[in-house]
Amino acid sequence: MTAWWALALYLSFGALGFGWRSWRQHRATGSTGFRGISGRPGSLEWLAGVGFLVAIAVGVAAPILQLTGLVSPLTILTATPIQTLGVIAALAGIAATLYAQNQMGDSWRIGVDPTETTTLIRTGVFGLVRNPIFTAMLIFAAGITLLIPNPLALTAFALLLTTIHLQIRIVEEPYLTHTHGPDYRTYLATTGRFLPGIGQVPRT
Repeated sequence: MTAWWALALYLSFGALGFGWRSWRQHRATGSTGFRGISGRPGSLEWLAGVGFLVAIAVGVAAPILQLTGLVSPLTILTATPIQTLGVIAALAGIAATLYAQNQMGDSWRIGVDPTETTTLIRTGVFGLVRNPIFTAMLIFAAGITLLIPNPLALTAFALLLTTIHLQIRIVEEPYLTHTHGPDYRTYLATTGRFLPGIGQVPRT
């Protein structure tokens, strides 16, 4: 039953966080907000983008393969309180993702277009952390992992965490530094990367 819950939550996250949000973006701006994968094939930028897609695919596969019996949850992590916490975290992650996306307004994007300049959002939840959408996605993914703690779900979470770090450090932060200059450097130095007060980048 937990695998069905995990699959339903993953599909809900995809429909709301990507599908519905992209539809809203298109209605407001004429663009879906999707900017594709950065870098040349084989580069770190490219691997970050591809790895992100692979992490999502593996995350969706985890409950499906558990339903078929091809993978099983780790016994030590299979307990009602843990799985209940997983559902709560996943639902909170979906809600937080939608909230942070809404606060980005027309600046919301998936990926980076180096020729494009969007507004630097530093208010609301973006005044607490620089990447609240990614924080929310990781909370969601952690919830799914607690709900179905099988090896594939654990791998998906580790891959998502790794590729999000790569995307931020080698794609988004350099792009935003180049685009917004001193304003973004100040933002880097005063605001945490994923959590308040953690991950600031000192001015150089």
